[in-house]
Amino acid sequence: MKFEVVIANIANQPDIEAVVNSANANLRFGSGVAGAIHGAAGPELEDYCEPYAPLPFGAALVTPAFKLPNKYVIHTRAAHYLNDDDPEGVLTKCVYAVVDAANKNAITSIAVPAIGTGVFKFPKELAAEIMAKAFLACAATPSSLQLARLCVADADTERVFKAAFGIDQLSK
Repeated sequence: MKFEVVIANIANQPDIEAVVNSANANLRFGSGVAGAIHGAAGPELEDYCEPYAPLPFGAALVTPAFKLPNKYVIHTRAAHYLNDDDPEGVLTKCVYAVVDAANKNAITSIAVPAIGTGVFKFPKELAAEIMAKAFLACAATPSSLQLARLCVADADTERVFKAAFGIDQLSK
């Protein structure tokens, strides 16, 4: 599996098969990544998700992408870093659940946000370390996934995630 870390809008990744939504429990339009994905996908996404809510911590759900330029959205729910039990364990479960969902649907490429680092208050350094460890462990086993592109919001987060994934800062 190849890893990329880019400063990019996760809702505008037309060359990627599935985007990952850092979802809230109710799988509804929200702030941050959930807002960007739901806003770009249109109201059909929220309507489609309604019967699947609440999404448990660390779980993943695959849905159609509707008006997004992708085939699928993979929703996963992180724990709030300050308010929930075992947020690190939940984030690890999120990554494994996303990869498992991708494999079950023969998805070859995903765009992933810095899960939990927005409204869920996960420190980006810790999130990067946990996500890198889990994704790299998944990459050691056979998978349909060929590319995981981490879409982040700023240069500092890009630097942190590139370091965690062992990606050369000078290469693009």
